[in-house]
Amino acid sequence: MANVLHIKNKKARRDYELLDKFIAGIQLYGSEIKSIRAGKVSINDSYCVLQERGEKSGIFEVWVKMHIAEYSHGTHFNHEPKRDRKLLLNRKEIDKLVKKVLKSALTIVPTRLFINEKGLAKLEIAIARGKKYHDKREDLKQKDDKREMDRLKKMKL
Repeated sequence: MANVLHIKNKKARRDYELLDKFIAGIQLYGSEIKSIRAGKVSINDSYCVLQERGEKSGIFEVWVKMHIAEYSHGTHFNHEPKRDRKLLLNRKEIDKLVKKVLKSALTIVPTRLFINEKGLAKLEIAIARGKKYHDKREDLKQKDDKREMDRLKKMKL
């Protein structure tokens, strides 16, 4: 497919330590996929939520809250920009997410939205642990050190 779209959540790498990644499909309406293909989507402030399917059923579903702008050529049947959208995952993947998130202080963060070769919108999510302030500073120091070493190597060559 010629239409290549990759939307990244830059805040996720800065604010979280990403532990495990999954690729999930998204349940969308017609005007939503058209807006995504036009690039009118933001996942910077998006988040994922685990919801139990019924009362005390023990079966969970994963939902994402993200902003997809209304389609410009849509009619009065256009979609709601900020609604919960169901993520399409295998039962094993959902069970793995539930086990890790409910037992420890972890969260599910969307990291990347893309269109695959079949033309379907996919969302890459990650199980993440929040970084503390000193962790963020340490990452910045390591980045600066790496940049400085690369610069020095370039000068020697």
